[in-house]
Amino acid sequence: MKISVITITYNSEKTLRDTIESVLSQSYSDIEYVIVDGNSKDSTCDIIRSYEGRISTFVSEKDEGLYDALNKGIRLATGDVVGFLHSDDIFASTETIKMIAEAFIKFNVDSVYGDLVYVAQNDTDKIIRFWRSGKFTRARALTGWMPPHPTFYVKREVYENYGGFNTSFRISADYESILRFLVRFRISTFYIPLVLIRMRFGGESNKSIRNVIRKSVEDFRAMQMNGLVSVAALFNKNISKFKQFMPPEWINRQL
Repeated sequence: MKISVITITYNSEKTLRDTIESVLSQSYSDIEYVIVDGNSKDSTCDIIRSYEGRISTFVSEKDEGLYDALNKGIRLATGDVVGFLHSDDIFASTETIKMIAEAFIKFNVDSVYGDLVYVAQNDTDKIIRFWRSGKFTRARALTGWMPPHPTFYVKREVYENYGGFNTSFRISADYESILRFLVRFRISTFYIPLVLIRMRFGGESNKSIRNVIRKSVEDFRAMQMNGLVSVAALFNKNISKFKQFMPPEWINRQL
């Protein structure tokens, strides 16, 4: 089973090398690595070119934003399964892709996801927030549950059948796609109860009150588009994040 890992970059020189090394150090051999750059102005492209021969596909050109670039990556991918590793994230283990591939094969599902930790910008061993997904049920999704998107790996045929990211969203297209796949079209999924991704803390959606409000508006629109019309679900989705900020001793106990 070929796994396509897609990284989207734009002026990512500070963290990109860690991301690339994380992919190239995976023990699983059948990985297609696709990098889509948005015409970076710093040394990002030079860093990518230094790995020539080890990256399957690399394009650098202007795009219409994050989700347009992700869609471009999906179109370039040829693997059986597609997943994303953003340019400031790393895999939690050299065995991560192997575990994902084994879950697809053993359980014959359309998608796989796991847990994620947010880490400090300058220290990927320092955990700030722990996102424990738990098993998917429609009932949980109807009350605002979602898995961390960077851990969500999906068969390429799902994107072909049900579409990629809706670029009318600026922040919540990943959430909308998850609802579309799991709730609206009821694709099958499997939960790996392990941390799969270490994500540097400081995402775009939480940078300002304005962005938090915009994300909430987009989340509600995503729910409406996929059969969820519930203010309670939106509230639960936001409030559930607070329990992810646990004391370090509790986080480490659960990893």
